[in-house]
Amino acid sequence: MTSFIYQLNQERIELHASDWNGFERVLINDEVVSSKINFGPRSTHQIKLQNGKPCMLQLLIDPQTEQLTCRVYKQNELIANLKQGKARLLSSKVIFESGVLLACLASLGLYWLS
Repeated sequence: MTSFIYQLNQERIELHASDWNGFERVLINDEVVSSKINFGPRSTHQIKLQNGKPCMLQLLIDPQTEQLTCRVYKQNELIANLKQGKARLLSSKVIFESGVLLACLASLGLYWLS
């Protein structure tokens, strides 16, 4: 699970994105305000802050640096550019691939035993 956290005035904005199933969710002060499934290199969440102002979170992978970036916009103005490096993405990828390989081997083992 990849997480970005940003404090905007009195509100804590969190974006969580699963490396396993593509599930993304945005929380404001621990309350889910947006969720979706995404397997693409880019995703956008349009939300409203508690004061009614629009806010947008954009999640993307930079193809050149392979960094995962979360851009936070308030009223269409970029206010934060949060990044997580390539090492974090690669470790998540290795864990995911190991899990898939283990599931395949277990399935083959069950098929062989039956």
